[in-house]
Amino acid sequence: MTAARRSTVQVRIGGVAVGGAAPVVVQSMTNTDTADVEATARQVRELADAGSELVRVTVNTDEAAAAVPHIRDRLRSEGCDVPIVGDFHFNGHKLLAAHPACAEALAKYRINPGNVGRGSKRDPQFAAMVETACRYRKPVRIGVNWGSLDQDLLTRMMDENSRLAAPLDALEVLREATVVSALASAARAEELGLPHDAIVISAKVSGVQDLVAIYRTLAARCDYPLHLGLTEAGMGAKGIVSSTAALAILLQEGIGDTIRVSLTPEPGGDRRQEVRVAQEILQSLGLRAFLPRVVACPGCGRTTSSYFQELAQRIQEHVRERMPAWRRDYEGAENMTVAVMGCVVNGPGESKHANIGISLPGTGERPVAPVYEDGEKTVTLKGERIAEEFQELVERYVARRYARREA
Repeated sequence: MTAARRSTVQVRIGGVAVGGAAPVVVQSMTNTDTADVEATARQVRELADAGSELVRVTVNTDEAAAAVPHIRDRLRSEGCDVPIVGDFHFNGHKLLAAHPACAEALAKYRINPGNVGRGSKRDPQFAAMVETACRYRKPVRIGVNWGSLDQDLLTRMMDENSRLAAPLDALEVLREATVVSALASAARAEELGLPHDAIVISAKVSGVQDLVAIYRTLAARCDYPLHLGLTEAGMGAKGIVSSTAALAILLQEGIGDTIRVSLTPEPGGDRRQEVRVAQEILQSLGLRAFLPRVVACPGCGRTTSSYFQELAQRIQEHVRERMPAWRRDYEGAENMTVAVMGCVVNGPGESKHANIGISLPGTGERPVAPVYEDGEKTVTLKGERIAEEFQELVERYVARRYARREA
């Protein structure tokens, strides 16, 4: 059973609530050149349509900053009001000052305290960004990343540790420095006038155990909402498994108010994959419901035909394609479970447990496919159009089972 959510203040990011009693929010990030208004607006829209509730864009040049309000306007003209978060490094103070329309258009600023400047420049540059956030009433994510950790802070803490009678190992000091950097920066932001309920914290690292340890410490020391994410998670299965392992542990303990799965896309890959993985993590833990769940058996010697795998894939794709319309038209359709089973061993039982399920014939079994709705057998399909007929049954089930939303 998932632990009770950690108590936090609630931060408003555009029209999205983060922390407090709000559900855990899914966010993502574009990988387009932000200066390209058309490409960036298109990808933001794709990510939002896939279910990303916040979308972050890189703001690293004058051209990128100048493009932000046009991206916001393009999205609004298309009926997309997803909040856009600006990701700033090194020169954010200059860009925000030079482009007030960008400062106004963004819903939140992400500031990495490790690279807003070095030495005597750090404090005034950090202060300039926070003061801009105050001026435009924008929340800020204090986003620490141990790949760009404040080296002056880390050196000082390492030196202090070396003088202890029983010094900690270097990894423990690094973890503590990550926490201290985040909390000290948040405290400084409040001193500069940023409200307590306008701050979100993240402390991203690339190791699962390190991430868990750092966020447990942060959760115990503050009541800011926490953004979870394993930085540089990697590509494909490795990135998915690593992110799931880290985030699931923390979410199961009630830690985390917004998440991103930082997958490295394959060449030409679909950026929306990171949104889908984040949704699956939350849905698998029972924290959110985004899509009807398709239950399918893994296959064995009884299912030497690929038919049931193909049907499961078709149903999964059908559900994903139809979900925007179902969510718009029907109350609660995202909670539906669909079973696509491959033989008689577990097929009928799993199908009965689902809202609607089909038990396909295994190797050597009679070529018939019983369908179950709400635990009762309703029809048996046979012939060449089993897939199409089952999709039609799913459509009819949704229309019958879930209340139509009022226009």
